[in-house]
Amino acid sequence: MYLKDEVRQTLKDRIIRALKKAIDEKVIVAETIPDFYLEVPQDPGHGDFAANIAMLMAREAKMPPRKIGELIAANIDTSDTPVDRVEVAGPGFINFYLKPTWANVVIFDILTKGRDYGRQELGGGRKIQVEFVSANPTGPMHMGNARGAALGDALSSILKLSGYDVTKEFYINDAGNQIENFGLSLEARYLELLGQEGHIPEGGYHGEDIKDHMRNLIAEEGNRFLHMDSPSRRAYFIEYALKKNIQRMKDDLENFGVYFDIWFSEQSLHDTGKVNEVINLLKQKGCTYEKDGALWFTASEFGGDKDEVLIRTNGLPTYFASDIAYHKDKFDRGFDRVIDIWGADHHGHVARVKGALKALGYDPDRLTVILMQLVRLYRNGEIARMSKRTGRTVTLADIVEEVGRDAARFFFNMRGADTHLDFDLDLAIKQSDENPVYYVQYAHARICSILRQASEQGISLPEIESIPLASKDKYALLLTEKSEIDLIKKLADFPGEIRLAAENLSPYRITNYCMELSSVFHSFYNSCRVLTDDKDLTNARLLLVTAVRQVLRNAFAILGISAPERM
Repeated sequence: MYLKDEVRQTLKDRIIRALKKAIDEKVIVAETIPDFYLEVPQDPGHGDFAANIAMLMAREAKMPPRKIGELIAANIDTSDTPVDRVEVAGPGFINFYLKPTWANVVIFDILTKGRDYGRQELGGGRKIQVEFVSANPTGPMHMGNARGAALGDALSSILKLSGYDVTKEFYINDAGNQIENFGLSLEARYLELLGQEGHIPEGGYHGEDIKDHMRNLIAEEGNRFLHMDSPSRRAYFIEYALKKNIQRMKDDLENFGVYFDIWFSEQSLHDTGKVNEVINLLKQKGCTYEKDGALWFTASEFGGDKDEVLIRTNGLPTYFASDIAYHKDKFDRGFDRVIDIWGADHHGHVARVKGALKALGYDPDRLTVILMQLVRLYRNGEIARMSKRTGRTVTLADIVEEVGRDAARFFFNMRGADTHLDFDLDLAIKQSDENPVYYVQYAHARICSILRQASEQGISLPEIESIPLASKDKYALLLTEKSEIDLIKKLADFPGEIRLAAENLSPYRITNYCMELSSVFHSFYNSCRVLTDDKDLTNARLLLVTAVRQVLRNAFAILGISAPERM
């Protein structure tokens, strides 16, 4: 348990003890003690923690909540706690004001735990799968894929740090109409490049990458496919281009710092018979019917807006049928929970998939779908739709090349997934405090500079394990300046931010925390000299900034950005 949780639990126990005493003395009449919370007030003037128990008890006790709060406060024993004073405010909030240096011991907790500071046991080792990006392999990855990659990877890191057994998975959509159109488009470009007539179908692909594939193929193989039958030719072209596209996806994602545990092929669901298997299972459960030559799933009976086609009139399964088979396979592989990150345009698909899982006998609540809003790129104050280098649509590779991995990953996680994101390309490369990622990385580099200066002056701190308890207490009590106390309290917040980010599936909390911690650190730096003539004070402040450096590194590791030592 981390410091802030320990203090919260201690205060909660003291409140319950005080309330029981008041009930025993019959100054408060109640039979039960409600579940209440201790929160950190937004206004520091209201204390370090505030309890709402008085308002929750007013009805049963038949007493004004403020009076209940005053009676509880009068009975609270704060000995052996960091509490300085207790006050009752407003309608009955019990506000706890802690001693200024109550959190100072967190410095030694951070330095002892190192990279593990912030680690939780929230997940209890439960298996969780995070499926994200899952881009169509018929072309380069776009901005939505880039945002999904940054979001999914950071979320996976948060869940892993929170005690879950995490598997990261990419679902390759290598089956269905889009692959058929992909093959037709490749064939059309092949024929055109060899002086023949070719036609790209409606819904086909017109990107320059299609031409590039066929130019390369002609350079390698010549015109030997001209006299091959069309289906065999397309099958070869599809296999050739998909292999290259998927490898490019892997390369681009690895360049972005994103690695998947599993690359799962949609086509494998058809090859292994799992799509037909799930369709037959739905038939057996009476969840299908035939209409207009197609087979339908009774989605409207399981929360969907309308029924959905499983097998088309041409006898081919729909993408929805594949998706049901895929999600069944996920749970059959033993995942306790599954998280999908989809584009917001898939909103209507959520209820359908959950309904199908319910029809198959799975708990649909074990599937969580995060719907991710669009990204708008800005350059020179205007919406940027084209790559600066190629003049084509901006891809994941383009964004990394233009602004760098760190800026891209940080910016993509600066807002919640359900919020539209405006990405300012000019700001992302700016070397100033206006650029959020530069601002937080500069805090880390500034600390490294301080530690280098200390080393140059012959100042070195002992290993944390060898510092006697008395010395730790001495150092902690020396840090009494407001900027020091504010910085230490912010360090104590980090484990709670990880927990909330895991519970709410919200990596943006970590980017926000990085900016807040960096802001408090820069304020400390501007008001307190670290290297002073006072040896003990210097040591205390060096321990503090070393702890800040560690927490920044831990947060950066979650977000997948580097921790530069010089800038």
